[in-house]
Amino acid sequence: MRIIPAIDIIKGQCVRLSKGDYNTKKVYNENPLEVAKAFEDSGIEYLHLVDLDGAKSKHIVNHKILESIATQTNLKIDFGGGLKSDKDLQIAFECGAHQITGGSIAVTNEALFLDWVMKFGAEKIILGADAKDGKIATGGWKESSDLQIEKFIRDFVKNGIQYVISTDISKDGMLEGPSVDLYKSILDNNPGLKLIASGGISNLQDLEDVFEIGCEGVIIGKAIYENRISLKELERFVLEH
Repeated sequence: MRIIPAIDIIKGQCVRLSKGDYNTKKVYNENPLEVAKAFEDSGIEYLHLVDLDGAKSKHIVNHKILESIATQTNLKIDFGGGLKSDKDLQIAFECGAHQITGGSIAVTNEALFLDWVMKFGAEKIILGADAKDGKIATGGWKESSDLQIEKFIRDFVKNGIQYVISTDISKDGMLEGPSVDLYKSILDNNPGLKLIASGGISNLQDLEDVFEIGCEGVIIGKAIYENRISLKELERFVLEH
């Protein structure tokens, strides 16, 4: 299972939110590159980089930070937040994204999102399936839809999607444990899906829990920044799994 630390960006700073609420913003570091290098120095190979300004603005904003991290580390970066057009995607890949994550665009313009899958390959495009009360949320989690998360994922799997990041918004940034039952149900109904768990990770047992049900990856944010899980512990987990 891939361990994927998260860096969320607002105004060039490394921040975390609770339940996606921008009013809960807490700045952890003013230099995201410094944070990324610390991850790499601990043996981490992957990074989940979210452009929260982009999610709010509905177009890519913090691509220079993506470029800085991509050119000064060897981290494989999946980048998301506000990717709404071919131009946004072109900028993201040119700035060094290894993969991109599209959430809102998969809801608002399914044809364009599937075109990206065809054009760049299913290994490059991750479906962001972020839900509150079982229903998909969009627009930086500010807007809700009537789409049930499991049907939403199933329909895209039928159209060739291989990677899905799923966040239970009620868990995000709360350090209360991940939605293991939801992830198990998704995996049971979509054999072979590369599911990346996101939201709620608070300790090493949470990592073991999502590992045991077969998640391909897990995103960890606040647990690292609040020192609930140390980089040394993550390094050991990676070696043992």
